[in-house]
Amino acid sequence: MKVLWISAHPERRSLNAHLRTEGLRALGAYGHEHRESDLYAMGWDPVLGAGDVRPDGAGAGERLFVGEEQQRAYERGALSADIRTEQEKVGWADALVFQFPLWWFGPPAILKGWFDRVLVQGFAFGVRDGHGRTRRYGDGGLAGKRALAVTSVGARASGFGPRGVHGQLDEVLFPLLHGTFWYTGMAPLPPYAVYGADRLTAPEARARVAELRARLRELPTAAPIPYRREAGGDYDGDLVLRPSAAPGRTGVAAHVRADAGRLPGRGAGGLTPRCG
Repeated sequence: MKVLWISAHPERRSLNAHLRTEGLRALGAYGHEHRESDLYAMGWDPVLGAGDVRPDGAGAGERLFVGEEQQRAYERGALSADIRTEQEKVGWADALVFQFPLWWFGPPAILKGWFDRVLVQGFAFGVRDGHGRTRRYGDGGLAGKRALAVTSVGARASGFGPRGVHGQLDEVLFPLLHGTFWYTGMAPLPPYAVYGADRLTAPEARARVAELRARLRELPTAAPIPYRREAGGDYDGDLVLRPSAAPGRTGVAAHVRADAGRLPGRGAGGLTPRCG
């Protein structure tokens, strides 16, 4: 496989940096090609602005219609050079690994800005099929690719369990797993998390490296989270689940099919399909 590893941690002596180094080494050992976007090392600008779509300064002072202008600039090859470089990497990859510390229950701003600026309309979303229908949630510009989130958490694993105070991890990460990966067509794999990351002993750190290597070994074959496809018949014309899908269920869990069986990572912070 061709794997793009996107990392978002500012400290090169951190556990995250060690996991990235060992993860990339594992990919090589498993015979995968890989490329990397180390956002802090790159000095990645996370702020979307007119310069992304008007690099020559044209239209200065005019109102910026972000989605429309991103799509026009993408189709003309006029996006800023840093965005085009990242899009080329994304297009090259069969799988994308996003590695980040969980800050305020989501990725750091620098990674959120990568999503904002790189996954533009016309490239990752806002694309249509031959019948003019918008392709999303299980389809889209990035369909056919796999996506794995690798995150570190300061809290204990129990706090991210099904009844933990922080919420279950796959539900905490629902905006990323479902709203970004699945929305653009990427198959989201169950996330891998390192808990108590700032308190690990050396043996515990080695154990987490071994776990990550095992997850990366399964990267080509692991079962994705079984989210429902928008075009799969479960949603009505208003994009609401039909009464026959997950009857009596609401919220995040209703959008996961219950017929997929047991998933890897089930347990504290893992995935628990609970809907019909």
